[in-house]
Amino acid sequence: MSSPSKRRDMDVMKLMMSDYTVETINDGITEFNVEFHGPKESLYEGGVWKIRVELPDAYPYKSPSIGFLNKIFHPNVDELSGSVCLDVINQSWSPMFDLLNVFEVFLPQLLLYPNPSDPLNGDAASLMMKDKNQYEQKVKEYCERYAKKENIVGSPKDESDEEISEEDFSGQSDSDDEVVGHADP
Repeated sequence: MSSPSKRRDMDVMKLMMSDYTVETINDGITEFNVEFHGPKESLYEGGVWKIRVELPDAYPYKSPSIGFLNKIFHPNVDELSGSVCLDVINQSWSPMFDLLNVFEVFLPQLLLYPNPSDPLNGDAASLMMKDKNQYEQKVKEYCERYAKKENIVGSPKDESDEEISEEDFSGQSDSDDEVVGHADP
């Protein structure tokens, strides 16, 4: 590849041509949302999440920012911000990886093999280590409540994706409370 921008364009196009639904933000290709389905044979199977992706100018030499926009109960995902604790994205990213790796390998492995010893969600990590059955029940409960197709399609936040204020987290029972936050820088 002759430049990071050509590589970025190619990686985004590969993602768009794959089985993933990609929604660009502000008509650009540096910020977009991807519809992500929980991996088969996992507690998250059947769940659907909207993942916010932000590509830095130095992509692929610098990792993308990845975050869940609707809630997920997982030891390595911050419940409020949706940011992900994943070494391959946060510390050991390589230009050999591309966006398809994130959605076909890294995120499915994160959901299949949570690491409670390095948590972003202490409650999930603690519950996973102390009471596996209750942890699994809570994961399924979150999937049922927040990770359905209707939770990520057609809400007012889908159109604008403006900054989310603290008021959106006030516990009101409208559809905005399923939108959790933005990707971690």
